[in-house]
Amino acid sequence: MGRHSDGRRRRLLLPAVATGVVLVLGAAAWVTVSAVRARPACEQPTTVLVTASADIAPALSLVARGLDVPCGSVEVQTREATQAAEGLAISDGSPRPQVWVPDSTLALRRAHQLGAADVPESGASVASSPVVLAVPADAAKGLGWPDRAPTWAEVLAAPGAVPGMPDPARDPVGAVALLGLRDTVKTAPEPSAAYAALLRRFSANTLGGEPDLIARLPGSSDGGGTAAVTAFPASENSLLRHNVEDPKSPLVAVYSAAVPTLDYPFTELGGITPRQRPIVQALRDAVLGDPGADAIAKTGLRAAGGQALRDHPDDPRVAPESFRTANLPPAPVVDELLNQWAGINLSARVQVLIDVSGSMNAQVPGTGLNRMQVTMQAAAKALRLFKPATQLRMLAFSTHLDGDKDYRELLPMAPVAQHLASGALEKLAQVKATANGGTGLYDSVLDTYRTARREWEPGRLNLVIVMTDGRNEDPHGISRADMLTELAKLQNPRRPIPLIGVGIGPDADKTELNQLTSATGGQAFVAPDPAKITDVFFGALSRIAGG
Repeated sequence: MGRHSDGRRRRLLLPAVATGVVLVLGAAAWVTVSAVRARPACEQPTTVLVTASADIAPALSLVARGLDVPCGSVEVQTREATQAAEGLAISDGSPRPQVWVPDSTLALRRAHQLGAADVPESGASVASSPVVLAVPADAAKGLGWPDRAPTWAEVLAAPGAVPGMPDPARDPVGAVALLGLRDTVKTAPEPSAAYAALLRRFSANTLGGEPDLIARLPGSSDGGGTAAVTAFPASENSLLRHNVEDPKSPLVAVYSAAVPTLDYPFTELGGITPRQRPIVQALRDAVLGDPGADAIAKTGLRAAGGQALRDHPDDPRVAPESFRTANLPPAPVVDELLNQWAGINLSARVQVLIDVSGSMNAQVPGTGLNRMQVTMQAAAKALRLFKPATQLRMLAFSTHLDGDKDYRELLPMAPVAQHLASGALEKLAQVKATANGGTGLYDSVLDTYRTARREWEPGRLNLVIVMTDGRNEDPHGISRADMLTELAKLQNPRRPIPLIGVGIGPDADKTELNQLTSATGGQAFVAPDPAKITDVFFGALSRIAGG
């Protein structure tokens, strides 16, 4: 689940050597691992493309090699589930598969939310892997293991415990682990407060995935001097692979029945041709039948019902018995958990619109700077307010900045850490107001809000922020009444996107900003003195995040 390419970390993503299948993962997201065995040449061979998470791909490869399909083949390629969901919803040029087997049904929901109409929201589970707390063996022994199985609550309450978390917004392991964390505090005097405090502990070490967290274990050679992590959610399968690859620092699996398993749904996508249909059906039947069970057993994954398919006599750190857990809750419940995580974290997906109309050239008394300069300084400081993993896009708006459009992109959607590393601060410092440009407010806000709705991401605080010193001045654009109607159509209480309006200087129209922002559940803030815009901007974000 990690996305690093150095040798040590990449090794942790490989399936157990018992599969007999070598899977090479480099920087590329797509890697062919299998095709059905060779057939005599035919005039029109038919190929079915399967996209799968890395831990299930070897099993699918083994099943595919055993298929007997005339004049056809199955190609299994690996891709991280969230990237695959986004690629299916917003074509990124990658080959479109006919079958998708991600590690969790959450990935199907994600693709569906993004607009991939041909992706169902569920599929037949072909395997499972419990999500556990991975704990170093020495720490587990301090809690009574192996004589007794510690609980998540005991692990997290242990003196000196330092928890970590794969980013729940991107990683299904982190998302379902939130249910386990909530379960640990259900008997606390104030469960909500205890849960918020627990999330804050985990948020201090929220990283890309299990390899990043393993690198932060006590005694890791590449921990970089940062705080050691003593417990983090991981799939049982990845824990087994780690213990094979790094037996000198073994991890113990601590289980919770409150945490749904990874369920590996077999999902047929749209566009399957009549020639591909029998191949897809043969693959499905084999994967859900005995050939699939045999192949899955070799990877260390469990059966769909949680039964262990093979013993692990050489690794007593996992539970050998069948393991039943809670079902994955409905999407609204998961959305609520992820929104709570985002609120605690200020992990966000943000679209920032900045006014570059001619009035932004007005001088700010006592600063030697104009409104444009103080605004860009505030925007640059805001980059450091968000967590490094926050996704942010920045746009400038006036009138006719990009052909008929009133806005153009300054910074593409990317993590804040990436922006800071790629010279974004220097780029923002060079932004200048257009000499004769008007304030194309309505069209710019509406188009940006539509983009934010289309790209809404669970587990993050999804925001649109507009910073302006005036009111709409585009007579050829949409009217205020029509814009408010369109904004109302775009509202979804389960997936909120508050619009934050930041008025700059004495000419900002607070009434107009109030109308626009209240239509989205957002709020307007005005800095009559532009020199204080940084304080107003930070206060606005804090109010929205706290809510």
